[in-house]
Amino acid sequence: MQAIPMTVRGADQLREELEHLKTVRRPAIIDAIAEAREHGDLKENAEYHAAREQQGFCEGRIQEIEAKLSNVQVIDVTKMPNNGKVIFGATVTLLNLDTEDEVTYQIVGDDEADLKQNMISVNSPIARALIGKQLDDEVTVHTPGGEVDYEITEVEYK
Repeated sequence: MQAIPMTVRGADQLREELEHLKTVRRPAIIDAIAEAREHGDLKENAEYHAAREQQGFCEGRIQEIEAKLSNVQVIDVTKMPNNGKVIFGATVTLLNLDTEDEVTYQIVGDDEADLKQNMISVNSPIARALIGKQLDDEVTVHTPGGEVDYEITEVEYK
């Protein structure tokens, strides 16, 4: 399988979620199934069917996380020398050359991406255009709304 790039924080969050699912969520669902079984006929027991459905979702998520963690490639940019190059995990400040607006993004793995926190996926159009570029480079990003020109004003490895 292909390695899944992830920041240290992203890998830690996945491990925490996995631990929560295994130690809190899974036992709670097992208790709910046991309680629902005590209510009698399972064919017409909505609580039982709901608990079994939750169990399926929980077990599926556990398998998904375990698969990702088994193929994860944790990249810690804080331990790399900052040479001004945009790489996975870097925090990049961009100046929109048309509007003079400035925006800062951190390039992270797919599971960590959260636009509200200015964390964009390494597979997003902006990140793909930025990877490999240098500080002060001008970059044209192809977006659904058209092409946008940016200048890279800052590259941080934090």
